[in-house]
Amino acid sequence: MSDIAGTRPALRWVVHASVVFLVVLWVFPTLGLLISSFRTGDQIASSGWWRALFPSEQNLTLRAAGPDAQVSTDGMYVIEGNVFEGESASDISRWGVNSRAIDAFAPGETAELRRGGTITVQANGDYRMENTEEFSGNRGPRVFVTTTLPPEFTTENYAHVLFNANSSDSMAKAFFNTLTVTIPATIIPILVAAFAAYALAWMDFPGRALLIAAVVGLLVVPLQLALIPLLKLHLNIGIGKGYLGVWMAHTGFGMPLAIYLLRNYMAGLPRDLIENARVDGATEFQIFTKLILPLSFPALASFAIFQFLWTWNDLLVAKVFLIDSSGQTTVMTNRIVELLGTRGGNWEILATAAFVSIAVPLAVFFAMQKYLVRGLLAGSVK
Repeated sequence: MSDIAGTRPALRWVVHASVVFLVVLWVFPTLGLLISSFRTGDQIASSGWWRALFPSEQNLTLRAAGPDAQVSTDGMYVIEGNVFEGESASDISRWGVNSRAIDAFAPGETAELRRGGTITVQANGDYRMENTEEFSGNRGPRVFVTTTLPPEFTTENYAHVLFNANSSDSMAKAFFNTLTVTIPATIIPILVAAFAAYALAWMDFPGRALLIAAVVGLLVVPLQLALIPLLKLHLNIGIGKGYLGVWMAHTGFGMPLAIYLLRNYMAGLPRDLIENARVDGATEFQIFTKLILPLSFPALASFAIFQFLWTWNDLLVAKVFLIDSSGQTTVMTNRIVELLGTRGGNWEILATAAFVSIAVPLAVFFAMQKYLVRGLLAGSVK
């Protein structure tokens, strides 16, 4: 069923619609995570990220001035001020003095204070506290108000997560630990697999076909089967838990895919180019370094994207081969899991930590995406 000139088959429209659906499915949560990372906790709790550009109604917990501000007027002790204290906000719609009834009063109404006296709050935030006896205590009473606040964006979440070393929410150390794991775990398998792929693609030796079949077979072996035996091997040879162990683990688990991709790409290169180089007296090493590697850059970049994303987002291998009880070698995925337990209600901290975790993989992917399809499709057609 060939296409008729000037028409588009129905299947093509289905493909385009599927692509648009997948793009929307991934872009909207990422965009929401980015916007939420610049919002305050109160804004996230009161409205969705899609309303971040519009004013939102929020419940605020404020505090009136303390007893130090009281003055005596006509036998009454009076404290006056504004609950917003210079902050920008719209008029108050409801207010209260009890956390169980934060909307008990309308602006202009008077409420009884628990320690004696009364308080009246106006729509613009002005309040007046009166008492026949002198106000006592160290602080003023809490005032709960419902008001509409303008859109607000802040970078304090990122400063708190990345640059506050004294904070329990800091991810700076985990960020550099993840880089320490990911960069060598991406480079080492590429270096080793490139040599192996060239040998399997262009060098004749006994057992080459069996080795290729073994590489293909290893692609379907679950890494979970090798975790405990490999950890025992590391402990027996003295590697233990550490960066060297996790580098070797990621290298071993990523090697079959690397060899498979690179071998398919190198095998599709023109044979005449290799043979002419050999006739000119080039050694196998010179052919590999000066011809094969430059021509195989799309495949190298393609595997580098996969390996980088896998190692950056990995938690299981890091748990087994790296993270110990000291917590000094934790990675970002494990740090986010810890924040989920300790900061389950601080959505602004969780959103910021999550976006920091995905920002680097996104940058790597968009920087090298043009090589991804070329590398993956190499060797699939003649």
